[in-house]
Amino acid sequence: MSHEAFERTPARVYWELTRACDLACRHCRAEAMPERAADELTTEECERVLRELAGAGPPPPHVVFTGGDPLKRPDLVELVRCGVGLGLGVSVAASATPALSRDVMEALKSAGVSAMSLSLDGSTPARHDGIRGVLGCFGWTLVAAQRIVNAGIPLQINTLVTAETEPDLEEIAKVVARLGASRWSLFFLVPVGRGRTLRALSARECETTLRWLAARTSAWPFTVTTTEAPHYRRVLIESRLAAGLWGADSRDNVVARSFGIRDGNGIMFIAANGDVMPSGFLPLVAGNARDVEATDIYRYASLFRSLRTPEAFHGRCGVCGFRAVCGGSRARAYAATRDPIGEDPLCAHEPAMAPRGASS
Repeated sequence: MSHEAFERTPARVYWELTRACDLACRHCRAEAMPERAADELTTEECERVLRELAGAGPPPPHVVFTGGDPLKRPDLVELVRCGVGLGLGVSVAASATPALSRDVMEALKSAGVSAMSLSLDGSTPARHDGIRGVLGCFGWTLVAAQRIVNAGIPLQINTLVTAETEPDLEEIAKVVARLGASRWSLFFLVPVGRGRTLRALSARECETTLRWLAARTSAWPFTVTTTEAPHYRRVLIESRLAAGLWGADSRDNVVARSFGIRDGNGIMFIAANGDVMPSGFLPLVAGNARDVEATDIYRYASLFRSLRTPEAFHGRCGVCGFRAVCGGSRARAYAATRDPIGEDPLCAHEPAMAPRGASS
């Protein structure tokens, strides 16, 4: 999908079906609660929004049902089936709890779910459960992962990257490989929600970690992506140019297909109550799906339009030669400066013109 296509249609819609969740994760963006809220979109409202999304293409966006824990919604399977029936790709980002039974996996598989994701923030029970806030969560994660893979559903593992978890990443990668995951997504902390209590990496530490990922990715049996660290794309380009490996075919690989996607540009977030934001980590409401079609908010709201104009970004992000493929984390810029088009403080790069052929 080209940069121009992101003007009209998001590539991915992350939809927080509910904030309810049985876990108490230390970094929870949603500050999840045990019970569902009264103002959640109803099943009928959700189905209407799915129909609107299906008509937004071509190509239509891929929908990721998340939370909280989307399994706290009794209509989850029904909504997956509805979205798939409308021609949407639909994935589910679930919490690793005993609710992820074999029957649930088979029901989601039958409904046509494209993939499922689980979080793994430590290579041992003590490390993972310490982040997740519930003893036994590590074991539940391993069991749920096995059930997902056995059901024939592609598995993505999400891992939080902080000063606390970074030393464990090599060992976590080994667990990810043993689980049979097809993708490992590393989420670089944005200090929102409960995550304000955790320590993020410094810009230099982040650069070191991203370069380690770029050097190791070809040795792992899964695809590696990052969340809220789009400068990984710059690191990949630089490392492959240095090795003489960057060419026309590089644009066709899985990671290259994400170039240019960032909060508000290819990404849209729908909260449980229908509020539409650039992402769950950039808590600026541009409208509500109960009042206006979500895709119209994405297309025409001034906030979204500003996030699709990287040449107008402030600081280093606005003058960086990689701004089209990267653009920095808009959520982190806002968390740090209250300016959604400000500079991403986690990037250590000093701007220069991007190498010829490396922009999107």
